[in-house]
Amino acid sequence: MSVLRRIVAALAAPLLAIVAAIVISGLVMAVLGVDPFEVFAVMLDFGDTPSQQVTALVVILNRAIPLFISGLAVAIAFRMGLFNIGVEGQYRLATVMAAAVGAAVVLPGPLHVLLIVVVAMAVAAIWAGIVAVLKVTRGVSEVISSIMLNFIALGIASFLLTGPFRGSPEGASIISTAEIPESGWMPGLNGVFDLFGLANPPRQLYGFLVVAALLGVAIAILLNRTRFGFDLRATGLSPSAARASGVDARGMVVKTMLLSGAVAGLIGIPDLLGTTHSYTTDFTAGLGFLGIAVALLGRNNPAGIAFAALLFAFLDRALVPLQIADFPSSVVTIIQGVIVLAVVISNEVARRVALRAAERRSAQAGPAPVASDGSAGPGQTTDGGGAGTGAGVDPTTGAGRQTDERQGTGA
Repeated sequence: MSVLRRIVAALAAPLLAIVAAIVISGLVMAVLGVDPFEVFAVMLDFGDTPSQQVTALVVILNRAIPLFISGLAVAIAFRMGLFNIGVEGQYRLATVMAAAVGAAVVLPGPLHVLLIVVVAMAVAAIWAGIVAVLKVTRGVSEVISSIMLNFIALGIASFLLTGPFRGSPEGASIISTAEIPESGWMPGLNGVFDLFGLANPPRQLYGFLVVAALLGVAIAILLNRTRFGFDLRATGLSPSAARASGVDARGMVVKTMLLSGAVAGLIGIPDLLGTTHSYTTDFTAGLGFLGIAVALLGRNNPAGIAFAALLFAFLDRALVPLQIADFPSSVVTIIQGVIVLAVVISNEVARRVALRAAERRSAQAGPAPVASDGSAGPGQTTDGGGAGTGAGVDPTTGAGRQTDERQGTGA
């Protein structure tokens, strides 16, 4: 029963957010004179032929891959109470560097792809590491520093693209780096459709889908089944308690931001290795900021982030059909914005409901018995007179206390 309760608690907030977003968006569209039922019908129309339907599915999956990776990058920092708002700049700078390095060398296929991936992860990790160093040494908020570093990263990427890394001829409408040789491309997964007897679409399903899935599993294991993940979560909950347990709180801040940045460096790789094969002025932007919404909707859980990425990818795919049907594409933006607001509100509602439920269970259980010799019962500590109190428990909420020592520990 406890497992079912945990599943319901985990799903309640996201589902409530989605339902609220649909209702509120429908009301907004009605006020603007747009029929919400027609809009939703267009969004759910995947085409009439099997080829069109499979193509729509491929578009959604290809868009969901970088969104999933972006959500993972943000969630890693969130799990420690850090806000890595710099994911946008990290992946943009990492992608232009990886594209330039990939175009400058020719290696056997797997090694070439591996080199591009490693360069992207290293560049983004180093850029995120600046945020961590500023936090643990100077007490600078990671929110402020990562936002400012976004502008610097985008400026550097623009300079590199139009300067030393430029591969397009003068006068070209779209500036790009030199194209990566074919040995550095990642093959698609369209053979899967032939295997299941489905129509083979003209678009290639990114082969990076496999890497993204393995990455999600690896991060889930790392955060939930390893000592590193325990230390990360413990430091985020209470730096002082983690330090008392022998955890280096400052070191965990640096390690967490490096890991978050390394994952962020992979956001642009699916498009780079799958279709564009170069970094251009119209390379996909905004994925880092969307990753924040994806992580929030997914409750910082890799499985939840995967479903959230699919939802946002579905909304993005609907832009073109809506424009063809003469509906404003801003409808999708409205829905996405409402989802973010609804997620924040529903998460707070779910948190308060959980706290009240915990208070009721604590009140029904009553105080723990005290041993006849004056020592504390299980789960208690004595305080001079022998009356025990639950260690680390806030008497007003029943929840564990959290000590905010960010300035002192950098956590």
